[in-house]
Amino acid sequence: MAARTLLGLAIILSTLAMSSADAQTRKPTAQEVGAIRNCAAKYRDSVDEAERQCVFNLVAEPCTKRPEATSNLGTTDCYRVEWVIWDNLLNENFKNLMGSLDSQQTAKLRAMQQAWIAYRDTTCNFYMDKIQGSMAIPMGAACAARETARRALLLRFFDQI
Repeated sequence: MAARTLLGLAIILSTLAMSSADAQTRKPTAQEVGAIRNCAAKYRDSVDEAERQCVFNLVAEPCTKRPEATSNLGTTDCYRVEWVIWDNLLNENFKNLMGSLDSQQTAKLRAMQQAWIAYRDTTCNFYMDKIQGSMAIPMGAACAARETARRALLLRFFDQI
């Protein structure tokens, strides 16, 4: 039983290592970045609508339909590509929002972001804790992309009000 568990863990760890290495080689295309940026700008007045229209529909889901993305590794890469785009937007939106705040609000924004990062990481890592299999890897990547997109949209909303 212990040997089977160790073998399973070794497979998962090697898959994680391969998926991390592969994710670093696939960068978002200018078209993918533009599609998400344009969508987020179009729906900037509604976080909920932006999430419905922009998250996964433009990059990750079409990517998963390609033949090379049918494996867990390929699917994970698709979600990680979208995650990179949203993470860049989140960082831009964070900087913009920081520039519009006083010092007390800035400190609170930093604390809020640190709490959110802990929430995102704990939530998305729970897929591995709960599922304990190779499907947890793309599910965790999708979670990270989704949560990062939501946060990017929220920070943009805060900057508008």
